[in-house]
Amino acid sequence: MARIVGGIGTSHVPTIGLAYDKGKQNEPAWAPLFKGYEPVAEWLAQRKPDALVMFYNDHANSFFFDCYPTFALGVSPQHEFADEGAGKRPLPDIAGHPDLAIHIAEQLVNDEFDLTVFQDKPLDHGCNSPLSLMLPHDGGWPTALVPFEVNVLQYPLPTANRCYRLGQALRRAIESFDQDLDVVVVGTGGLSHQVHGERSGFNNTEWDMEFLDLIVNDPERLARMKHVDYVRLGGAESVETIMWLAMRGALAPTIREVHRNYYLATSTAMAVTIYENVESDEDKSGAAQ
Repeated sequence: MARIVGGIGTSHVPTIGLAYDKGKQNEPAWAPLFKGYEPVAEWLAQRKPDALVMFYNDHANSFFFDCYPTFALGVSPQHEFADEGAGKRPLPDIAGHPDLAIHIAEQLVNDEFDLTVFQDKPLDHGCNSPLSLMLPHDGGWPTALVPFEVNVLQYPLPTANRCYRLGQALRRAIESFDQDLDVVVVGTGGLSHQVHGERSGFNNTEWDMEFLDLIVNDPERLARMKHVDYVRLGGAESVETIMWLAMRGALAPTIREVHRNYYLATSTAMAVTIYENVESDEDKSGAAQ
């Protein structure tokens, strides 16, 4: 059976990918960010997951405001990356995992989550910015990708609680898949930032740190929060961190944070984290039997 071996939370700021493509990894302004991704790349190289399920939002490159799905799951055998107006990034296409993706779609619908299922939709920086730092890709990517789009742009948005419960349903779906696969679940977005209006340029490091602590220790509290709470504490665009809750819901009730990096050098507070499941006594007993 398939199993979730851990989770990753990461920002998906487009300038991360642009800086990477321009070879700025060792420049003083960027080095603290890129150094923070090195343990993530090492952890993934050690775990060798067969697939990543990645929660992201499309920035009006494949889905548009005339028809923007609340939740959309990619089931293509191959995923290309979008040209966001300045030419495509120099990245190879990444393999999908149609068998796993279709199984997830079927199970989530049976679990009362109504999904849009898509094929042949290019993936933008919501996916490719962090992917290019987390995984080697010269000559191809080492793992498959199941992209899971979440609407955090066009109101009404799914609630934080809905995203958390979606993650829990995703865990059930993955663990019922009858192939022997190791899966890592990735949540993207944030952290604090606002790119428009009177509070343009707003950041809140104190809230960012509290959010990162709560993701580990009290995700239910984050799930109870309203969109307006996220906007007030982290800025209008920080509401996208509800995608981290989808990732967190897919993990065990108790987790350990094995890596955290936080860096605020631009208008967006950027973070990357690694989480591993902590088995309960009940889990250990079941495994022994």
